[in-house]
Amino acid sequence: MIKARYIRQSTSQQSNLRQLAKAHPDEKLFIDVVSGSVPFNERPQGKKLIEAVEAGEINYVSYHAIDRAGRNTINVLQTLQYFFEKGVVVKIDNLGLESMINDKANPVFNLITTILSELSSLEKSSLLERQAEGILQAKLKGGIYKGRTAGTTDSPEETLAKHKKVTKALKTNPTLSLRQIAKLASDIDYKVSANTVKKVKALLNSNHQSI
Repeated sequence: MIKARYIRQSTSQQSNLRQLAKAHPDEKLFIDVVSGSVPFNERPQGKKLIEAVEAGEINYVSYHAIDRAGRNTINVLQTLQYFFEKGVVVKIDNLGLESMINDKANPVFNLITTILSELSSLEKSSLLERQAEGILQAKLKGGIYKGRTAGTTDSPEETLAKHKKVTKALKTNPTLSLRQIAKLASDIDYKVSANTVKKVKALLNSNHQSI
């Protein structure tokens, strides 16, 4: 059996990659540093994993959790169905379940992964709805949504604490542009602009923190 492990993370952490390679020496690692909002088959390493399956190089894929397999319920189920049709066994580590038993579909796997992927999608949708409602309320009260009350500012410490993902991305990828850092640090629950990255970088430099 030729094994692979797929990992999606929002920021690059080289130490984690070394640990993973040591922990799973019999698995080929496919690691995407990309937002979870991107469909599985559009992610760089997701594409490479699919190519390896098509070439007959992989017949067993592991994920830590079901939400790593796609951007929403439909995409997750499409990904799992693709692997099943190709005869690839999928294992979800935190469930301790495999998609096939004796070359046949595991009904328990199908039931639980469908439920969990749907719950994950509902949770993300609920978060986006709450954000939209907050913006709408702010617009209704003030006429124009400005993100925060006019005249208020965060202290340097508060800004750095609020944007820890940006700080980490800057420190691990010092050669990337501001726009690239913003894209790397952002995910479905956290969006950041190039201007914010510029502000965080200036604060780090003023505090004499190496990046």
